[in-house]
Amino acid sequence: MTALMLQGTGSDVGKSVLVAGLCRAFANRGLVVRPFKPQNMSNNAAVTIDGGEIGRAQALQAIACRTPPHSDMNPVLLKPQADRTSQLIVHGKVRGTLGSGNFRAARGALLTEVTQSYDRLRAQCDVVVVEGAGSPAEINLRTGDIANMGFARAANVPVILIGDIDRGGVIASVVGTRAVIDPEDAAMIRGFLINKFRGDPALFDDGYREIERRSGWPGFGVIPWLSAAARLPSEDAVILERRADPREGRRMIACPILPRISNFDDLDPFKLEPGVEVVMVPPGRPIPAEAAIIVLPGSKATIADLGALRAEGWDIDILAHHRRGGMIVGLCGGYQMLGQRIADPLGIEGTATDVTGLGLLDVETTLSPAKTLRHVTGAALGATLAGYEIHMGETRGPGTARPFALLADGASDGAISGNGRVFGSYIHGLFASADVRRALLERIGVTGGAHDYAANVDAALDEIAAELEVHADLDALLAIATVR
Repeated sequence: MTALMLQGTGSDVGKSVLVAGLCRAFANRGLVVRPFKPQNMSNNAAVTIDGGEIGRAQALQAIACRTPPHSDMNPVLLKPQADRTSQLIVHGKVRGTLGSGNFRAARGALLTEVTQSYDRLRAQCDVVVVEGAGSPAEINLRTGDIANMGFARAANVPVILIGDIDRGGVIASVVGTRAVIDPEDAAMIRGFLINKFRGDPALFDDGYREIERRSGWPGFGVIPWLSAAARLPSEDAVILERRADPREGRRMIACPILPRISNFDDLDPFKLEPGVEVVMVPPGRPIPAEAAIIVLPGSKATIADLGALRAEGWDIDILAHHRRGGMIVGLCGGYQMLGQRIADPLGIEGTATDVTGLGLLDVETTLSPAKTLRHVTGAALGATLAGYEIHMGETRGPGTARPFALLADGASDGAISGNGRVFGSYIHGLFASADVRRALLERIGVTGGAHDYAANVDAALDEIAAELEVHADLDALLAIATVR
């Protein structure tokens, strides 16, 4: 049994994609592989085969391993729901809420449960590829750490440090990490990879050798900019185009970036459609009037995000779009916002309250502690669908008599307005279904839905794995992994 952990010199250095690529590369070599991330902080989540939830990145890494996602792959998930509080998910289930004041003490107590999940995974496979979080150079967070060196040392897993050359300062970031971390932590690092290189890698030869000389760690390769990564599901941050206008000949799908936006990868299948342009609208800008569809995305704090939406004036844009005959789609929290009212009598999102919704669907939502986590299949817009639900609360009202989807278990989902131009649904991932995507796009005069999204993701993973085979010393990486 072998295991290898990728840690970064900072956030967003490409750890998630490299872990997915290594998982696929090792799987393509005939090895049984499992991904693992001890602790993740993300509002992009996926439902697992055992009825829990994990970070979306680990679900993608499971796909790279050609295995169903399981809650053991991300035993601790933190879902931010306010500036200083996060919902705590352990082994796929809600355990409570953590504030910034008690988080450090609480996370240290979770190390045993983290290692239990890791031990279960490593008993199933040949290789576990582990992803760190943030950076081990954040030494102010080292006490009680379970995400980086705290886990690596507890489980005796060797570490490869990832540096991002695209952002600049990669020599200082790798060498600086060596300088600030504890010597025993530094001993866990067996080498480094340079990621996101553009151009001729020979131009970095001197810098590469200088990192080796100054850090004392060997390099295992310079990874080029992986363009195929753009075809993978979005992960932990909204790093998308912020164009105000669609490219010529394309219809626009506009989505406001809410403060607690979640599962925004629901929109990813539209990015590969040649007839549409997905525009993520940042705070401070209006929703473009030329949008053909406005999508209200999922939210980890629906009431707070509805307030933020109104503070931005986006409610005015949405109602004007509706008056012009435009189409509106609300997913999960966005569906709840489209109703007449959202009640939070138990203070699930903070303070007990009751707010007025946008009033475009004749439904009302009551938030409750129970969380729905399930995979679903069924039909919507005259097409078959498959997806999953992750939500708290129940939505009822006359509008549900015109459901968005009829599910295979006999239940119904969501609502459609009387004029047929406003849709609300709790189902995430439904637009990965080509037939549903095609049916929606036809309503705005676009011929689409031809591509198989799952097949595109799979092909992108193979392309990334092939690049790693060329540009990284995978044999050496396997050789230094801990032998159990």
